[in-house]
Amino acid sequence: YIDAAGFGLFLKTYLEEENFPDELCQCLFRYFQRFEVESQKREDGVFLRDVSCYFSILEEGQPREKLEFTFKLYDKDGNGLLDSSEVDRIITQMMRAAEYLGWDVTELRPVLKDLMKAIDVDDSGTVTLEEWIKGGMNNVPLLVLLGLKMTERDGQHSWRMKHFNKPTYCHVCQSMLVGLAKQGLCCTRCKYTVHSQCANTTPEPCPPTFVRSKKEVGVAAHDWISADCKSSKCKVCHKKIKTLAGSRCVWCHEMRHDDCLKSSSLACDCGLMKEHILPPWAIYALSSDDSVPNSLEDTSLFNVTPDGHILQIVPVPDIRPMLVFVNPKSGGKQGERVLRKFQHLLNPRQVYNLYKAELPVCPPVAVLPLGTGNDLARCLRWGGGYDGSDLRDILKEVEGSVLTPMDRWSFQVTPDDPQEAGDPVPYQIINNYFSVGVNKLWYLEFATSETIFASCKNLTDCLTIECCGVPLELSTLSLEGIAVLNIPSMHGGSNLWGESKKADRAAGAALDKTAEAITDRELLKTCAQDLSDKRLEVVGLEGAIEMGQIYTGLKSAGMRLAQTLDITIRTLKSLPMQIDGEPWMQPPCTIHITHKNQANMLMAPPSKPSGFFHLK
Repeated sequence: YIDAAGFGLFLKTYLEEENFPDELCQCLFRYFQRFEVESQKREDGVFLRDVSCYFSILEEGQPREKLEFTFKLYDKDGNGLLDSSEVDRIITQMMRAAEYLGWDVTELRPVLKDLMKAIDVDDSGTVTLEEWIKGGMNNVPLLVLLGLKMTERDGQHSWRMKHFNKPTYCHVCQSMLVGLAKQGLCCTRCKYTVHSQCANTTPEPCPPTFVRSKKEVGVAAHDWISADCKSSKCKVCHKKIKTLAGSRCVWCHEMRHDDCLKSSSLACDCGLMKEHILPPWAIYALSSDDSVPNSLEDTSLFNVTPDGHILQIVPVPDIRPMLVFVNPKSGGKQGERVLRKFQHLLNPRQVYNLYKAELPVCPPVAVLPLGTGNDLARCLRWGGGYDGSDLRDILKEVEGSVLTPMDRWSFQVTPDDPQEAGDPVPYQIINNYFSVGVNKLWYLEFATSETIFASCKNLTDCLTIECCGVPLELSTLSLEGIAVLNIPSMHGGSNLWGESKKADRAAGAALDKTAEAITDRELLKTCAQDLSDKRLEVVGLEGAIEMGQIYTGLKSAGMRLAQTLDITIRTLKSLPMQIDGEPWMQPPCTIHITHKNQANMLMAPPSKPSGFFHLK
């Protein structure tokens, strides 16, 4: 049992956050007090095991491990048994976690009660660890609540709780899903929908993502799943499909009456996404009769599924399958939604969580911008943010994209005093830009800190810059920031280098491209930026206000200082820096930036004019 002070210490230790706000800590403490069981309620504290159980449910992890943890947490005497009151307390914490996650707990409560009845297999009144884990692992809603991190099998639904805005029916019991919050479970891949309690029965399996033998390769068969066809017309008889009377092919999205499924023998063509989908009949599981190549090159084409199948891909003519990598944490919950949408549109085996993906090759990359900033996406014409539009339209734009190499730069920091404490350098590679001194991020985060701004006054007195060994003359300039650019966008759309006039661009085209560094101010006016010219642009900034003027269009650009093949910067005191939007404070050091390689990117086609007077 812990009091308010102990609760605060627990939060700081558990969350590894020394400066956890006191007001929030007190609010959480009162929250846990409010839900204490009346018979065991005390005014001065809460049960530590309840708090630990609650937080463990909300964390990611394997359901078996979570179930075992909660069991041991409440098995106070360590005899390997839980009585009914202890199991009730665990269920209470699960209900509270479900409420936090936005579930409709009025439907979940009877499901968990049924679990309680079924879990005590021998009706002894107590639950063993084996009974607890076995009962929990076979209860789908409970597994969804615990994170559903179980071993995935092909044909197994990937459930998530969902709130339905329109009347929706369960495909198992055919009753309507009711409730004010999240009313049921929906498969992220095939959109099969059920009540929470119906998921424990035997619903239709999720369509397979690969075929079981080499003999099935190339057989383009439809994979039908019961669906709410929403009065769509049947592809066979062309009559409207009533509610719960139709099915949809998960690959071509064709809809038919259930009675018309066998009326046509036409093969599946994967519909509008046929050029991008890797169909299941192009992936097969190796059997014991199939020979496995011994060479490293051949084995790199193989993939082993979590349940042990060794898969091989067979090339399909006239298609260009797309790999999709999504950061689910980007843009709030926008990344999670985009990940689910792509899993539905394509074969789930083409769609990966960016944090868990390992890619042995580097194919050309198109960027779907999520969240804020997105400077690289802006430069490649993919826009400054995803507005929730149909992903199929974006995939069509990928078809018309153009391959564009993009320079990447090695970033090496050598501190003057290795013993002096400083923030860790976030990256060793520059893809977009690097800056030293006052910039937009520091301005927003430390606007009230005079120390930061004072450190950047007369910046040119506390650093030197060499471009390909040639010192840059800065003594006559009054600057508070230096930006080193690889792309023509910074901080969400600011073009610090600026556009060159047509006459200047013509003169720039005639420049000697073999020059390692250009520092002449008149010549720099004619230099345009290029993602693949193996050159960096160096820009001087008078302060954060000037950056705001450039962003809003009140000023065209910063001060062009150089265009160079490599750059060396030496600092004499601690200064704020950032790489690709990640800021840190750097003690005195020497920085070397040199060309590393090029990445193949995809440039989106030019946007079409939206009207007669529209100019791009």
